[in-house]
Amino acid sequence: MIRIEGGRPLRGTVRAAGSKNAALPAIMASLLTPEPVVLENIPHLLDVECALDLARALGKSVAWENSTAVLAGGKELAGEAPAELVGRMRASFLALGPVLARRGEAAMPLPGGCALGPRPVDLHLAGLRRLGAEFEVRGGTIFARARRLRGTTVYLDFPSVGATEQLLLAGALAQGETTVVNPAREPEVVDLGVLLTRMGAPVTWHEDRVTVRGRPELGGARHRVIPDRIEAGTYLLAGAITRGEVTVEGARPDHLDALLAKLLDAGAEVEAAEGSVSVRLRRRPEAVHVQTLPYPGFPTDLQPPIVAFLTTAQGRSTARETVFPARFSYVAALTRMGAQLQVSGDTLFADGVEALRGAPVEAPDIRAGAALVLAALAAEETTEIRGEEHLARGYEDLVGKLRTLGAEVCAAP
Repeated sequence: MIRIEGGRPLRGTVRAAGSKNAALPAIMASLLTPEPVVLENIPHLLDVECALDLARALGKSVAWENSTAVLAGGKELAGEAPAELVGRMRASFLALGPVLARRGEAAMPLPGGCALGPRPVDLHLAGLRRLGAEFEVRGGTIFARARRLRGTTVYLDFPSVGATEQLLLAGALAQGETTVVNPAREPEVVDLGVLLTRMGAPVTWHEDRVTVRGRPELGGARHRVIPDRIEAGTYLLAGAITRGEVTVEGARPDHLDALLAKLLDAGAEVEAAEGSVSVRLRRRPEAVHVQTLPYPGFPTDLQPPIVAFLTTAQGRSTARETVFPARFSYVAALTRMGAQLQVSGDTLFADGVEALRGAPVEAPDIRAGAALVLAALAAEETTEIRGEEHLARGYEDLVGKLRTLGAEVCAAP
């Protein structure tokens, strides 16, 4: 449980950790080669631990010290991923392409033990079929075969981050070039391309597509993952919701354009420099309207945190969710804290209140948990948040960083 005594303006500086969503596919990329892959700026998160455990289970030798992970050849690459690990984290499914490309066969449990539900993997499988893979699903596990993947052109109906990463990973060992039309362009996907290029499979971005030139074998590489734009945005919103002033060092302003534009619309002062971003707000924010979109649009992972910020805005704000329709799981908890929220279809309406009040709440997922933390920081009196294990999946040393900014927060039994 996390206990927060709210109502204190946050002031000071924190440093953004490495990006979780860049670290996870980078770890999966290490499966493409027996040579060492050295990954720097790796955040200490439960999801990263899970990805490294999966790499070990598949035969990699893993050493992780401070923020650097070294993944070497270890044993022969295994062909089947443990269901327990894939069930813990959706990004584990990205191991399918590398294992299939190297071994010619792979067995991968469906992520979370579910079928092709609200966050399906059908785009992954359809793309890999275009590269020559064959699939059979038995007992919740996908059995894949391909004597040799062959590069081709794959069109994505939606610019899916996971499907784009899966195809780049598999295409790196495919024969010839693999081109993804309508790819995801999130910074984390671009960062994976940088790593694959360093490993010997050049990745080239064009106006409406991305191409990876496959190689029979890939080498090792040293790579520093980009800063976590979602973590950085969360701390900037923490400063704004408490009407304080927060600087995030190590942040990439160009990765935060959509959020910074909304903060400016809300009346905050924003200062962006190379390697840092600062936000200051001394009064109630103005209402703004947010619509999540694939990058460079407003990120879906920051939708719950910005809604928490807008609960005390002047007037009515709206947030339309176009990426993950089930992303309003935090609404009941924020309502318990005094927020005036209504959801109609894919749109949330927030009528700003003067102040929130502390209450016992539970985090249902990572970003919903971040929204509750932000609300608790601004609320009157004390908030107790359970489900802190979700926050540990996506935020490195959350309690310590908040204390650095002056928050009265502690981890309690």
